[in-house]
Formats: sequence, C-alpha cells, structure tokens
Amino acid sequence: MATSRRFVERTLTDWGGAAEVCFDAQLVVSELVTNAMRHGGGALHLRLLAHAAELACVVSDYSRAAPVPAAPGVFAEFGRGLALVEGLTRAWGWLTPPGPNKLVWACMSLR
Repeated sequence: MATSRRFVERTLTDWGGAAEVCFDAQLVVSELVTNAMRHGGGALHLRLLAHAAELACVVSDYSRAAPVPAAPGVFAEFGRGLALVEGLTRAWGWLTPPGPNKLVWACMSLR
C-alpha cells in the first residue's frame, strides 16, 4: 500500500494544485488497493484520472465479484474500508468489463 500512496502523492504533485486532496486520495486508494489484495485476488492496475475539478481513482483486480460494504462490530479489526471510501468521495462503484477482472472506482473533488 505504501507504493500506491507514493504514486498518488507523486502524481498529484506533478499535476499541481491538487496537494490539498492528496491525503484523502491516498486513503481512498489505499482502501481500494487493500480490498483488491484481500478480496479480489490482487491489484492489477491503479489509475488516477483528472478532468476539470474531479479526480477518479480506479483499481482493477482479478475478480468479478462486487465489492460489498461490511457492517462490522464495534471491536472488529476489518470491514470499514468502503465506508471510509464512501465518506471521502462524491461517488464510488464498480464495473465488470468483458474479461475476468473488475474495476472499482471512486470520484472526489480536486478542491
């Protein structure tokens, strides 16, 4: 996950003007990559896309199974990642393009 967080920081810094959302974007990407590793058979690709004032974080993995937000107990160690993604982003979801993989995406404002 450290590699993905560094990628986010480096990319947003190179794009300029997006430093104020860097920490939140790193958290979102870290959660998406963690879910891909834990439930999707591994992370295949990580992409950041920017258009106007929107940032999309996209992670592909080796599974076609839909991500399912958990309802963890108060003392559970896992299960809050997608709730965190939902709280930090404008929208999130997944696509299952032709083939064996899926794409999980999250969009957030660059401002």
